[in-house]
Amino acid sequence: MLSAGAGFASDCPAAPDHSEALTVLFEEILIAPHPAAAQAISDDMWAFWVDAPDDTAQEILDRGMRKRSSWDLLGAREDFDALVGYCPHYAEGYNQRAFVNFLNQNYDAALPDLEKALELSPRHVGAHSGKALTLIGLGREAEAQDALAAALELNPWLPERSLYKPAATKEMPGEKL
Repeated sequence: MLSAGAGFASDCPAAPDHSEALTVLFEEILIAPHPAAAQAISDDMWAFWVDAPDDTAQEILDRGMRKRSSWDLLGAREDFDALVGYCPHYAEGYNQRAFVNFLNQNYDAALPDLEKALELSPRHVGAHSGKALTLIGLGREAEAQDALAAALELNPWLPERSLYKPAATKEMPGEKL
């Protein structure tokens, strides 16, 4: 159910275009001198990804994220369903719904949402790392490693980097042999 006053998908404007600012942040994170600096840059990225297309979408997103944080996963899922229905071209709606499904260990439901989020926002590091973790949950290790490599190419400081198992002839994303 949408919040009071929420409309239909045709009412949702396009998501804000933060591509230029994100490009700068992606360049900065590759040369971050330590994990704390990288985390601050990552936080700045997240501020852009959770910037919803309009006030209605922002209200639904924020409410769903509050519910998820308090482990009201059913309520969060309902909000993210509403967000995706209202703003089907906004990547974060899919990413957040995938996260709720991941927390419920419903990896089969999480994966298509992560793929849609990446289709809409190809550099969404959270969706890339979420996809890697979801594929691990599904027992699809080789695909998980590819997804994790894609995430690490964008942000080599991800906490999930410890899960990356490069092949003997491959280098760690962001490193040179």
